[in-house]
Amino acid sequence: MALVLVGINHRTANIALREKVAFPPEIVGEALNQVYALVAVNEVVIVSTCNRTELYLDFSDAAGEGKPDNELSVNRRLMDHQQTIVVWLAEYKQLEIEELRRSTYFFNNQDVVRHLMKVSCGLDSMVLGEPQILGQVKSAFAVSKDLNLVGSALSHAFHGAFSIAKEVRTETAIGENPVSVAYAAISLSERIFSNLASIKVLLIGAGRTIELVARHLAEKGVSGIVVANRTLDNALELAAKFDAHGVLLSDIAEQLVGADIVVSSTNSQLPLLGKGAVERALKQRKHKPMLLIDLAVPRDIEIEVGDIADAYLYSVDDISEVIEDNVKSRAEAAAQAESIIERGIEGYLKQILSLNAVTTLRAYRDKADTIRDYELQRALKSLEKGEPADAVLKTLARGITNKLTHAPSVKMKKASSEGRDELLALTQELFDLGEDDPV
Repeated sequence: MALVLVGINHRTANIALREKVAFPPEIVGEALNQVYALVAVNEVVIVSTCNRTELYLDFSDAAGEGKPDNELSVNRRLMDHQQTIVVWLAEYKQLEIEELRRSTYFFNNQDVVRHLMKVSCGLDSMVLGEPQILGQVKSAFAVSKDLNLVGSALSHAFHGAFSIAKEVRTETAIGENPVSVAYAAISLSERIFSNLASIKVLLIGAGRTIELVARHLAEKGVSGIVVANRTLDNALELAAKFDAHGVLLSDIAEQLVGADIVVSSTNSQLPLLGKGAVERALKQRKHKPMLLIDLAVPRDIEIEVGDIADAYLYSVDDISEVIEDNVKSRAEAAAQAESIIERGIEGYLKQILSLNAVTTLRAYRDKADTIRDYELQRALKSLEKGEPADAVLKTLARGITNKLTHAPSVKMKKASSEGRDELLALTQELFDLGEDDPV
């Protein structure tokens, strides 16, 4: 087992690069299967959100035949695995590999699990402690599981992370305040509009983020909400929850005229709202200012919209200042969460070590069973020949004992001659031998 993480996030890459490497739902299955087909890949999960794209992998990590498996060789193999994924990602997304490398981070083995726990708890999010990321990570894992692309290695890692995330939510105050990208967007709106209750809002999309925006708006007393979506039924379903109006994406141009605030968050690979449409809407509004908040990666609103005099465009990166204010209030809870995560890592490592012990014990038992069966067959043949039962039993017992003790005896004699007293001490402990017992 060799766990490897290759990723980029809001700390290492700007939105322009993040939107290039994002994996929308419609292509993630194809991408997962391509990665799984790479040499030595055993398991793979892709977590792709507006703020991160991360590939979690388990590689076959057996040393080459006849080659020593020392720390240096292990590290070299891990680096090779990392670069294999970087090369694949660059080719798949048609990016310059050096551009990608500059913004990419890597983790191996237990550090992969520690990072995954932090991500699942919201400690690595732009909005510290935001709750949506856990659902996104669970969904990513479920996709790979449905495609039979995860086994025991990533299953233990992800389920361990889910358990720790639940504990952090229960035992700390990290999720008490309504802090999220959606909430930050509303906080930004309040800085610009003194009275949100009187404004009109156009929401583009019908996913979880837009639903959270709608909920926060409703709590602020906003009643003039329009939800635009590619699928009208989804728009109407979301609109019904907040006494809003549902329309199709094709109606956006018409709805823009009355919109004081536009918030967009979809999975579209191309911009849905261009400079021309905004300019025409502002002309009809007699240049009454419009706030546009684009929470999507890739972006839903053309960047050129920000050049329009009466249009104020913000991306997910632009609202970082709003988010930073909320981070401070969660610092103490985050410290508590870090402690819980470290306990989680200890538990994870104990679990993995116990699994390793199970594998070794199974192999040892299988070997003992083989020896037993062999000697038993010899004993039965001797009985069939009419040999005395007591003699056959003595031979059976002696044969089993000799074969079970032969290999350990050879190893202990060799260890003794080489001055490896630690192996002799471990043998005494393993077989519960007293000081006076022969080794």
